[in-house]
Amino acid sequence: MTKDGIIQKESKLKTLIIDLLVDLIAGLSFGISVNVFTAPNHIAPGGVTGFATLMNYIFGVPIGLMSFMINVPLLLMGVRLLGKTFFVKTFKSVVIINFAVDVIAPALTRGYVYQGEKIMAGLMGGVLMGVCIGLVLQRGSTTGGLDIVGRMVKKKMPQFSIGKIMFAGDFTILVVSMLVYKNIESGLNGLICIFVSSKILDYLLYGMDKGMMLYVVSDYAEEISKAIMAEMVRGATLLHAEGAYSHNPKRVVLCAIRDHQYPEVKRLIRQIDPKAFMMVNDTHDILGTGFNDMSAD
Repeated sequence: MTKDGIIQKESKLKTLIIDLLVDLIAGLSFGISVNVFTAPNHIAPGGVTGFATLMNYIFGVPIGLMSFMINVPLLLMGVRLLGKTFFVKTFKSVVIINFAVDVIAPALTRGYVYQGEKIMAGLMGGVLMGVCIGLVLQRGSTTGGLDIVGRMVKKKMPQFSIGKIMFAGDFTILVVSMLVYKNIESGLNGLICIFVSSKILDYLLYGMDKGMMLYVVSDYAEEISKAIMAEMVRGATLLHAEGAYSHNPKRVVLCAIRDHQYPEVKRLIRQIDPKAFMMVNDTHDILGTGFNDMSAD
């Protein structure tokens, strides 16, 4: 074997070891969330885990085992869509995480169950689930479940977004949980858990460096860009555009700002041109001068 081949093999082995360690840490986080916070407090946090939690409550089936039994057929059905590499990575993560839920986490927590405020159980459950999903996604894998369903449905019915499909699945589980547990609180706490989990996931994937992207169409684009640079100490880019109806030349100001700067920028634009047309988008992981270093990992 050549030197390059040995290096490549060692690199793959190192990557595999790191993937396994991350899956184990993610599984412990998920297992503690389920065994200590959500399931004992009658919280079904949407998706496959939520369904498995309800099955555990009704029939006593282990949550990890039930999740695994649901995910395997989904993975097999979606192998063509996902690709073999992605399938193997996801299958590995699903096995480790669900084993941690049923075996490792209960052994470490020794049967401890959080018995405080249920809303806190939903919050902490969401934090730990978000950590699990974020860690796994960072390694190019997934925890399975509705993500796979969403991808498969999207391929057959492209008019539906993956986000809407997953929301529909989560919402259904939340409604069913209120019927099974016979109280509205379970569904509301499940909603809190899902919301917090998504926020933690966003933080792990994109960091705290969130911002806004502004597009301003104005006859005073030059003045607006100069005001932003002078008063907000932010860079701006002038784009050349053309009105689709009038075919008149237009100038568009493109600018990235921090969230807290938006009210002041909006005030500046209104002062210069009250008739300006402005579009604002939330954005993540802004790279470049004044934001994150482009070379940073």
